[in-house]
Amino acid sequence: MSNVKRASPPLPAALPRLWRTVTGSVASALLWTRLQLAMKAALAAGIAFFIAPYMPGSAADYPYYAPLGALVAMYENVSGSMRQGVQTLVGLAIGIGLAFMLVSIGDPSPVTVAIVMGLGVILAGLPRIGSGSDWIPTAALLVLLVGGNNPDSFSFGYLVQMGAGVTVGILVNLLVFPPLHFKAAALSIAELRLALSQQLTDMAKALQENWPPEHEDWSRRSDSLAASARSVRLAVEKADASRRANPRRRLHPRDVEQDYRNLRDLERITFHVQDVTQVLSDVIWADDTPFVVPDEYAAPLAEAMTAVGNVLRSIEEEGKERQLELVEAADAGVRELTARIGAEEAATDAPSAVESILLSLHRMLRVVKNAKTKDGE
Repeated sequence: MSNVKRASPPLPAALPRLWRTVTGSVASALLWTRLQLAMKAALAAGIAFFIAPYMPGSAADYPYYAPLGALVAMYENVSGSMRQGVQTLVGLAIGIGLAFMLVSIGDPSPVTVAIVMGLGVILAGLPRIGSGSDWIPTAALLVLLVGGNNPDSFSFGYLVQMGAGVTVGILVNLLVFPPLHFKAAALSIAELRLALSQQLTDMAKALQENWPPEHEDWSRRSDSLAASARSVRLAVEKADASRRANPRRRLHPRDVEQDYRNLRDLERITFHVQDVTQVLSDVIWADDTPFVVPDEYAAPLAEAMTAVGNVLRSIEEEGKERQLELVEAADAGVRELTARIGAEEAATDAPSAVESILLSLHRMLRVVKNAKTKDGE
């Protein structure tokens, strides 16, 4: 086992099956969220266009800007709708003011258009405008070119109708089933934890096969696990943002801070699992790696890795008492093998990679135990 090397396996043409497993459930939840957003955007645009003709004065002559405002304000969460709507109106006001400065100088010309665009892009860099920055040059150009001989009337109608649409969009997002993205966050956390468990289990199986192992999918999952951890962070941050200014949060309480703690723990465990993956891959296939896994330690090391994988899986599938039993068993196995290695003389002159893997397993268990201590279990 310890002396067999060969070239690294080629990367598969398709994405790893593990990546599809981890993201499948989350993608389904996000698809429903997108459908909800589309329906609310359609409703808001329809309402905005319905009330547009009733706007005061010359604003009634520009009803098509109302549904545009509703669309602009439609965001995946309520706080985002409010922020994006206000930023858009601020950007429009700045752009309209810029256009009026140039209209007072003379008629539209290539020179004034160029000046409007240049100044608009500069002003778009103002801090705290956010999405409204894109509307500064756009609004200025529309007033300059579409406003024609009556920029006052156009500017008033443009701003009022956009304001009405933004208001409708915010109200619809606030009152019509405001989204809470808690389910996607919970699913992504669970899927990543199970994926890490499966990775440890698969590597343990590889240790007990004739080397080089027949199954090598596990050796190509490191990047997929890292990508999964990033997607979990995005899902948790999205869940956190969705509860702000959301009246439904009181009906559906969730400890998002606990989600953040779980996320940080999983990111640490992912790092250690990646490290073990790299160590084993180098030991098996890299010709320039002097480290080995001595034959006499392969089976107990595989048992220790399987035990840690079972600990991660139990968090999703077992009760608290069973989880504690598995944690204690895994910790005992890691400590026993560590003590055995320290007491025995090496059977080979090549440096062993077992100690490095055991250290990573110990750190994974420490993360789990610390989490349970903080949760009062």
